Amino acid sequence: MSLRGGAADDLIFYVNGRKVIEKNADPEQMLLSYLRRRLHLTGTKYGCGGGGCGACTVMISTYEPASKKIRHYSANACLLPICSLYGAAVTTVEGVGSTKTRVHPVQERLAKCHGSQCGFCSPGMVMSIYTLLRNYPEPTPEQMITALAGNLCRCTGYRPILDACKTFCKESICCQRKANGKCCCDQENYLFDKEEKVSTRLFSADEFQPLDPTQELIFPPELMRMAENQPKRTLFFHGERMTWISPVSLDELLDMKVAHPKAPLLVGNTSVGPEMKFRGVFHPVVIAPARIPDLNVVKCTEDGLTLGAACSLSVVKDVLTNAISEFPEEKTKVFCAVLQQLRTLGGEQIRNVASLGGNVISRKSASDLNPILAASNCMLSLVSRGKKRQIPLSDIFAEGVGNNTITPEEILVSVHIPHSKKGEYVCAFRQAPRRENALPITNAGMRVLFEEGTDIIKDLSIFYGGAASTTVCAKQTCSALTGRHWNEQMLDEACRLILKEIAIPGSASGEKVDYKKTLIVSFFYRFFLEVLQSLNTMDPCHYPGIPMEYRSVLQDFKTKMPQSIQIYQADIEPNQSPQDPVGRPIMHQSGIKHVTGEAVYIDDLPSVDGELFLAVVTSSRAHAKIVSIDTSEALKVPGVFDIISANDVPATNEFYYSDDPEIVICVGQIVCAVVADSDVHSKQAAAKVKIEYEVLEPVILTIEEAIKHNSFFEPKRKLEQGNVDQAFETVDNIIEGEIHIGGQEHFYMETQSVLAVPKGEDKEMDVYVSTQHPAFIQEMVAASLGVPANRIMCHVKRVGGAFGGKLLKSGLLASVAAVAANKTGKAVRLILSRGDDMLITGGRHPFIGKYKVGFMNDGRIRAVDVKYYINGGCTPDESVLVAAVSLLKMDNAYKIPHLRCWAYACKTNLPSNTAFRGFGFPQSALVTETWITGVADKTGLSPEKIREMNMYKENEQTHFKQKLDPQNLIRCWNECMEKSAYYSRKTAASQFNKQNYWRKKGIAIVPMKFPFGLGSRYLSQAAALVHIYTDGSVLLTHGGIEMGQGIHTKMIQVASRELNIPMSRIHFCETSTTTVPNACASAGSAGTDVNGMAVKDACQTLLNRLQPIINKNPKGTWNEWIKEAFEQSVSLSATGYFRGYNENMDWEKGEGQPFTYFLYGAACSEVEINCLTGDHKNLRTDIVMDIGCSINPAVDIGQIEGAFVQGIGLYTMEELKYSPEGVLYTRGPDQYKIPAVCDIPEQFSVSLLSSSQNPYGIYASKGIGEAGLFLGCFVFFALRDAVRSARNERGLKTSFVPNSPLTAEQIRISCADDFTEMVIESWGRVCSVMSG
Repeated sequence: MSLRGGAADDLIFYVNGRKVIEKNADPEQMLLSYLRRRLHLTGTKYGCGGGGCGACTVMISTYEPASKKIRHYSANACLLPICSLYGAAVTTVEGVGSTKTRVHPVQERLAKCHGSQCGFCSPGMVMSIYTLLRNYPEPTPEQMITALAGNLCRCTGYRPILDACKTFCKESICCQRKANGKCCCDQENYLFDKEEKVSTRLFSADEFQPLDPTQELIFPPELMRMAENQPKRTLFFHGERMTWISPVSLDELLDMKVAHPKAPLLVGNTSVGPEMKFRGVFHPVVIAPARIPDLNVVKCTEDGLTLGAACSLSVVKDVLTNAISEFPEEKTKVFCAVLQQLRTLGGEQIRNVASLGGNVISRKSASDLNPILAASNCMLSLVSRGKKRQIPLSDIFAEGVGNNTITPEEILVSVHIPHSKKGEYVCAFRQAPRRENALPITNAGMRVLFEEGTDIIKDLSIFYGGAASTTVCAKQTCSALTGRHWNEQMLDEACRLILKEIAIPGSASGEKVDYKKTLIVSFFYRFFLEVLQSLNTMDPCHYPGIPMEYRSVLQDFKTKMPQSIQIYQADIEPNQSPQDPVGRPIMHQSGIKHVTGEAVYIDDLPSVDGELFLAVVTSSRAHAKIVSIDTSEALKVPGVFDIISANDVPATNEFYYSDDPEIVICVGQIVCAVVADSDVHSKQAAAKVKIEYEVLEPVILTIEEAIKHNSFFEPKRKLEQGNVDQAFETVDNIIEGEIHIGGQEHFYMETQSVLAVPKGEDKEMDVYVSTQHPAFIQEMVAASLGVPANRIMCHVKRVGGAFGGKLLKSGLLASVAAVAANKTGKAVRLILSRGDDMLITGGRHPFIGKYKVGFMNDGRIRAVDVKYYINGGCTPDESVLVAAVSLLKMDNAYKIPHLRCWAYACKTNLPSNTAFRGFGFPQSALVTETWITGVADKTGLSPEKIREMNMYKENEQTHFKQKLDPQNLIRCWNECMEKSAYYSRKTAASQFNKQNYWRKKGIAIVPMKFPFGLGSRYLSQAAALVHIYTDGSVLLTHGGIEMGQGIHTKMIQVASRELNIPMSRIHFCETSTTTVPNACASAGSAGTDVNGMAVKDACQTLLNRLQPIINKNPKGTWNEWIKEAFEQSVSLSATGYFRGYNENMDWEKGEGQPFTYFLYGAACSEVEINCLTGDHKNLRTDIVMDIGCSINPAVDIGQIEGAFVQGIGLYTMEELKYSPEGVLYTRGPDQYKIPAVCDIPEQFSVSLLSSSQNPYGIYASKGIGEAGLFLGCFVFFALRDAVRSARNERGLKTSFVPNSPLTAEQIRISCADDFTEMVIESWGRVCSVMSG
């Protein structure tokens, strides 16, 4: 190969102030794996590997000798090749602060404001905020929100993270410091009953150390000297399979391009990186031109701005922002439109490294910049050997996909963005599944130039992205409209021409063609209005402008820093001692370790000598017989140790899903696995295993197909009360319908992780695993290996999020790793990639509810007949139980006199679905609320009246004959009505809707009853073990798992109260099968309840033993008593036990006491929708929850908010998409959108119902983990209300039953208008849209 550049160079860079010299830099190695594996800095986390979640955020600092400036920027370590870091300084979370040195103010405030729950995303959050503060020590709230757009959190719901951020902002958004604890955001002080002692502060800002910018790590002087004095030269790095060339001049680059015409130019690695990582593309040579000055040029010319092709999008954004402030408005219309697209393109971390040129050259359909750059007549400067030329950017999209305007040896040097002219109007539009950090569904760039002083079109250009496989131009439309007046006739014709010209191919990945078509005409209509309004502003006499009620659509929704308030009862008990921590908002025990990156998760455990890495090989067919498995190519990959298959399982094979081991029954079923000396090698080898299949029939993927083939898991469940058939004969009205509810991916931030370490004697094995159920792992691994359970020690320190997804599935994966460790005799590490995790593990059950409801004209519901079908996937897992629970909880808060309900778990060829927070309730209760609103539509009464009328009122029985007292339900409802000022806001919303045609507001208030219980006693038993050491310190352990819900913190609070010693004296080490055997899973919100009882029991046993000693010396200290007890041979170790709640259910009779108590709540949500695009904004949410006496209000409010935001995801955003063959398309944060900072309500209030008692819970508390998730559906019903308002105005009277998730697509298509009609007929007369 020419230009091998002889020997490889040394790669020199700094990490956290220490110099790193890498002799053998491998171009394929990313900074993330280098930090974690080579430098053992494990604070930076792997979350997705594609730059989509922010868990791996680090700060990069570079020095520019010409300007003598240091630039700090955040970046995703998972996409940064180490070779790109020559001469740079990297700061990771460890370099920001630690418990050993000092904790940085960012870390301290994030932890003390309760901004970490499972803690896995916290280091990334810290780095995003820290980098912002390095550049702007007093940022604005807008800058803070922007800095976090690229970071995802699945636990907290973001509010506490933003609370921590606010404390750094210049204009403090909230007077957290007001003495009485009331917040300025809360104009509702009159709502507090003066008698009640309430508190609204979960943290005290007075304790925070100040931010001192002088205390930060300096930029290494050696790197400055290197940059200034060393002559720049080309760098070569050779890896195992790939060569990296980094030239320093344009001439050199052109030589390289001739020598390697196929080598891609790589700047930010945001396009080439994901292709190599996720699509198997391989490049033997890459050229990195970022160090070439000509490609980084920024200059103002007479007619615009010229920007080098290697400029990052952040640089472009800053340059445009400055230009807009300096030039007259008339000249900056193009700049404004480009800047608008840049604001939402990717997250900050992506924009900081992605280059302008890369965006243009890759010609990706999803580029938000190309359509607007093409429409604005931007010019490209191209250079090749001996030749320079300039072409309009639009040329590279002229012929569509097959275009080859730019030859392989040409280099894009710069992009010229022109000033706008007089009489020229430019706009850019986009619609994405999530407003920020999401690839667009469709976007557009449009420009019109008028003949001087008229509204006659002189030049028009319209470009769309997301419509075909690259950016497309509506060329014929533009030429047909030239010379026309800018009026309704033109609009009408334009829309038809566009629909005719822009062909949108039906795509495999489930994108709806109709929605895209509707968007492309809606965007043009929006452009039409924008221009009309601008013409009117310029010359009101000649141009009419647009009607008032259309104007609001010209503003896009913006993300604002939310205002929030949390209200809880301050004084739990009148005479509580100040030392007693119960009932106080105490920080998570691991909070500081989360934010410093010192908290250890499974993949952070140091490597064991000789350990191997396991990669799984999964089935690519949904139902097939394996004909052959060819592993010969895989075994040739360097570093491969062995292939593990079913034949290697010594005993029970838990992996056979069917009687025949040769048959696969879903895509993603594990067929075999590869173990190798590194994760890279094991993955490369796994990709080379070839499997031949013989396809079997039938392939059943959907619930409808399962019903058709009668494919169900047994037993089917049924509950009935009253006389349903007779009741239907006596009612005034009957409605029938069905609703479809999509599934949901758990998206815990830490993927499934196992480390299996054989001990080498007696067949013992240590299994470190991220699970909710260590005892089950122990049992399953022991069964697979054919050894007694006492040889398998299962350890769990903490789990990076679980939500039900780390129960049974973790057992299968742990067994795979254990079988491999058993066969090889070496430690085996199995860390699933995000894509594999999503493919293999299943999630929440998709659901269809079919209902028939009989009611009286006054709204009283008399009879209900419902059938629930859930998609269980290919194995039983928990599906029958989920179906049963959905029946038991389906009544939500309503008394239904005559009721019949059935639940069927469908057996299909999808990966097996499993437990997920809420466990059937979020689906069946949504069905119930759907028919409640259906009854409201039919009777003409408001939904809240129907809810109020049918709610449980006095001591009654549920439909399975369990007693309940609904007094707190009614209290929550009334308090929520009052706190949310529901009626006045409802009136205001309907007033707003009368005045706005394209924007609508909706508001909904819904009650909730959530039964707590696991259905049978043995499932809620628990044990604890407490040791007191002679120095007076206490070691506590119990069977519960810490996965972000703060269970260890609460258990230490319990022990602290019982033993009457400070929390600081009590330590929790880990949950392990060696200390507490046979523990039940931490699931069903029950962890604190049951383990709390066991801890209390153990502590009381110890205190009883100590009591005689204390009585003898009442004034003694704790240490004296303990020393004395030891000397008297009193045992200082005790186990505690809780037998479980007495719960039972008799399905034959359809009655029982499956639950111990009920949680109640009510919430009100208000939203605003954009009827043209389907976008929406969550304006305000007020939640009132009855959770008894909270043990830790900070933790409990965090659980409610986090579950609520997860619920917003379930009901409005998160969509799983499969191919017709059953292959999952949505395999990471790029395709699957969970809520981000931009999705939480602008005003967010949570109140805990005061003076509520629960005689069954520990210290009168209630188990809170799951209940809050259903609250997300209040946003769903607020959206439905807004859509209904739009439909009524458009004369669509039919009842509208939205499916879940209620995405932008559904909202847009449901707000039917002339544009959706046009799309449906694509021809046919369109009434004038302007006349409304």
